[in-house]
Amino acid sequence: MMMMMRKTVKGFFDFLVTVHPVRLVLLGYISYILVSTLLLSLPFSQKNPVSALDNFFTSTSAISTTGLVTTSISDSYNFFGQIVILLLIQLGGLGYMTFSSFIILSRKKALSPARTDVAEVVFSLPESFNIFKFIRSAIIFTAVIETAGAVVLYMIFKRNGVADPVWSAVFHSISSFCTAGFSLYNNSFEAFAGNFWLNMTICALSYLGAVGFIVCVDVWRRVTNKIKRVTLTTKIILSATFWVSLTGTIVFFITEPSIRAMPLDERLLASFFQSMTAMTTVGFNTIHIGGISRSSVLLLTMLMIIGASPSGTGGGVKSTTFSALIGIIKSSFKGQDKVSFWGRLVPEQRIRLAMATFCFYVSFLIIGMFFLTLTEPEIDFGPISFEAASALGTVGLSTGITASLGAVSKLILVILMFIGRLGPLTFGLSLFIKQPGDYTKHQTEQESAEKESDLAI
Repeated sequence: MMMMMRKTVKGFFDFLVTVHPVRLVLLGYISYILVSTLLLSLPFSQKNPVSALDNFFTSTSAISTTGLVTTSISDSYNFFGQIVILLLIQLGGLGYMTFSSFIILSRKKALSPARTDVAEVVFSLPESFNIFKFIRSAIIFTAVIETAGAVVLYMIFKRNGVADPVWSAVFHSISSFCTAGFSLYNNSFEAFAGNFWLNMTICALSYLGAVGFIVCVDVWRRVTNKIKRVTLTTKIILSATFWVSLTGTIVFFITEPSIRAMPLDERLLASFFQSMTAMTTVGFNTIHIGGISRSSVLLLTMLMIIGASPSGTGGGVKSTTFSALIGIIKSSFKGQDKVSFWGRLVPEQRIRLAMATFCFYVSFLIIGMFFLTLTEPEIDFGPISFEAASALGTVGLSTGITASLGAVSKLILVILMFIGRLGPLTFGLSLFIKQPGDYTKHQTEQESAEKESDLAI
């Protein structure tokens, strides 16, 4: 019996060695979803009975840091169940293999070649970054920011008489930084729409998570004079984040009728928060999304599609991909063959990657919308398209239709959330790549072509 178990275990690990790194990422997320679904289905995880499908939906939403829910987190799950969800959010925010890699590195052991390959798939890094130092920095930075966020939120919640302010502060700090949008409040932060300090704290945590570890580590290296200049990736991410957020805030402020009765400062705060929550894909809201105009629904949908940044905790096509597409348009108008930012050329391979990422993303979004319209013919196209964009973008915003969807529609959203977390392009590679050697060769050629570049798409 022992011999058979050893052979089974050995066979399993031999199988993992032969599996392509891209597929290992896919299998890793699937394993977490299945285990967490089992844990959430246990009676001692629940306050009230929750169906297996809803547990499966919640697990996928948590590991993908989406935030869409079909059942109330605070009303359906007890403290143990909420801990399971929070751990999934943390794992999803950092990447499924980051914690184990950090443990190995903290023991001063090198990552195995296979784990290094997986790490390079999970993190999209400029060439100047060291994957080993990057993982350590990401974990430490995450712990510091989430702790600081929890302390500030605790003071805000305590001052406002929130029940169990410690747990609420910890939960929402992690959920914010991981851009998950899970809340212990059934109406998200609508009760805090006019609370400036809570809004700003959530925004700060969400932006730090969304701009990505690349930017945070890069800026720290620049501040400590370890490098002379930040990478082109950091410049593009910060510029795109600023301008998209500013544009979204102004347009929402001017055009959204549901907030016109608010005092000027609260109206501006609400406009900024809703634009931030869509672009960073954090998914919290301070006003009722089901009550906003169709033009605002379209605006937030566009912001969700643009999304966060590479190696961050958010979803979307990513700000660098969006910037590359803008660069292509600008160069076409100017009659130029090359795309450049701040006088620096973007390698052709990166442009092709941006185009492929965008095409894959839009294709999955359209397919998801199509099937949702088939399974939910009685729901208008606007809420359906918004729900699909929110799921694929791992945002979590909803017009309020999620819980009322049928079983098939929920499974469609589960697939979209999973693809959104893995990345449409990575998901496509996991389906079509045949030989590990082919991918390795492709990566080698790509790295060789980009030795002068520090741009990550």
